[in-house]
Amino acid sequence: MGPLLELYDAEGAFTRLEQWLADEVPAGASADVFLAYGLSQPCRRTTQAPPPEPCPLPLLAATPRPSANLAQGGFTVGEWQPSWSPDDYGAAIEAVRAAIARGDVYQVNLVQHLSASFEGDPAGLAAALAPLRPLQPRPLVAPGWAIVSASPELFLSRRGDSLRTMPIKGTRPAGEDIDDAKDAAEHVMIVDLERNDLSRVCVDGSVHWPELMVQQELAGVTHLVSLVEGRLAPGTGLAEILAALFPGGSVTGAPKVAALDVIAALEPVGRGASMGALGTIYANGDFDLALTIRTFAVAEGRINLWVGGGIVWDSDPEAEIEESWIKARPLLAAVGGLVPA
Repeated sequence: MGPLLELYDAEGAFTRLEQWLADEVPAGASADVFLAYGLSQPCRRTTQAPPPEPCPLPLLAATPRPSANLAQGGFTVGEWQPSWSPDDYGAAIEAVRAAIARGDVYQVNLVQHLSASFEGDPAGLAAALAPLRPLQPRPLVAPGWAIVSASPELFLSRRGDSLRTMPIKGTRPAGEDIDDAKDAAEHVMIVDLERNDLSRVCVDGSVHWPELMVQQELAGVTHLVSLVEGRLAPGTGLAEILAALFPGGSVTGAPKVAALDVIAALEPVGRGASMGALGTIYANGDFDLALTIRTFAVAEGRINLWVGGGIVWDSDPEAEIEESWIKARPLLAAVGGLVPA
């Protein structure tokens, strides 16, 4: 591993990343990057402290991309333990519905956290998750922590002056079709949010959505996926792009800033490695960043996973809790460990 950048302060983090890429990454080389959801803290309006993090991770990490994949050893996972009981998770869903009724928000993404004991090589998780075809299959392993993702969702990609995102909303077990007015309404809200975010850094009138609510089989389940893209305004740098788009709308809600405050008030533990971004920044300035859904973190002898979904007015708590498990089951089947009944 080359020089490792680890940041634990959200203020100015994107600018510091951009400077590190210029100063520390050899000419012609790419860099692997992790952006934690906690980088959204400066965007919040309320002063309530965020929930405590379940594992120690930096808010931002980057390292020059290695020339070869890590060797992948074996591992064992213990019994998975959720941080939220079904009753508490259901109560949080009802609290979101109450916030929607007050007009505070239209949609909020709520996430539950699971953890288990872990022994062995965290890089080995990548091989176990490979059949799920993650967008970013390379694990990011550093002294004391590791992040391994099975995410199927593109947070942000740049090719020259083309900027695109592919939000996912709507979930069913693999093989089932999605044909539901609630899923469609939830999805369109997020597409509109992403369109608005892209417009902050793209040429006026260039943002469009050539694919809307396309059904795809991803990470062991069925999803609805859209493509939103625009033409980047001349002279717009990496830090400005990330400040405009991060965190992704599909893991926050709408309006985004109001949703951030609701999430901080309701979720019992921090989001750690989840609901941020993981990917590669290339030497020419292009990048591919996956949204860190379906993502594991290993630290201090434990493995952590976060799963959830978007809550809207007509959400049913039992159905929403089941949707989170629909997303979790293929992941837990891949890496093992005892799953609570």
